[in-house]
Amino acid sequence: MKVSVIVTVLNEGEAIRPLLDSLIQQSRQPDEVVICDGGSSDNTLEILQEYTTWLPLKVISEPGANISHGRNVAIAAAAGPIIASTDAGVVLNPYWLEDLVHPIEEQRAPVASGWFEPDPFTDFEVVMGDTVLPSRHDIDPEEFLPSSRSVAFLKSAWEAVGGYPEWLDYSEDLIFDLALREKYGAFPFVDTAVAYFRPRGSLRSFFRQYYLYARGDGKANLWAKRHVVRYLTYLLGLPILLRLIWHERKAGLPLLLLGVGTYCRRPATRLWGDTWGWRPPARLRAFALIPII
Repeated sequence: MKVSVIVTVLNEGEAIRPLLDSLIQQSRQPDEVVICDGGSSDNTLEILQEYTTWLPLKVISEPGANISHGRNVAIAAAAGPIIASTDAGVVLNPYWLEDLVHPIEEQRAPVASGWFEPDPFTDFEVVMGDTVLPSRHDIDPEEFLPSSRSVAFLKSAWEAVGGYPEWLDYSEDLIFDLALREKYGAFPFVDTAVAYFRPRGSLRSFFRQYYLYARGDGKANLWAKRHVVRYLTYLLGLPILLRLIWHERKAGLPLLLLGVGTYCRRPATRLWGDTWGWRPPARLRAFALIPII
């Protein structure tokens, strides 16, 4: 079965090269790579033109398209019955495509979940990745909802659920996943189909990302309980504990440490292994960032 890889881009510039290079190195070459450009004003299109020598690229210009619309445009233009979706800014492991589409080609499922892992360049990005991203041991494969940076599905399944929700700028892939799950049930989880991406490099960029995704979750009515717990923890629980510490230091400080330890246990466990061998001051700074993030 033919496989079409689809990607949306906007002003990626040189950052698009690692993805394209990793597509060239795939053990199973895509039959086509359909890229929807949302109106880039830099050299993105020129770089894509360079890669037509090595990849079967089909570039579609759709100025003003959000991610959902761009994906829908790319999928509609795809010739293959199997769609593999990824994002600009990621690097795919060499067996990503081969492993990801295998359950679909074997007719075991119309959808397959890939996996993603952080590819940090700095100490801060190591902390960011360990704090905001789950490890493979943290997720239930039966319940996992894949990011569209690493997912494959039949084009007919995309059509059956009405495509990506174009009324959402963020969290659109989760709404798409939920629609597919409602129609087809749980997806096979292919943890060897890994997309590596660089975590946010500063608190400012992370807070902006969190705001945009939280707003998308709110528009889509997603994860209300999770966000309420997080907001109550910081807006109510933390001030109460700080006040208790101020007035009753012996009782308040142990409670604060217990609360922080419980809240940060999983990311701290991940960070412990990833910072093994760091100098003590750097390691201490890393762990201090967890509750802030």
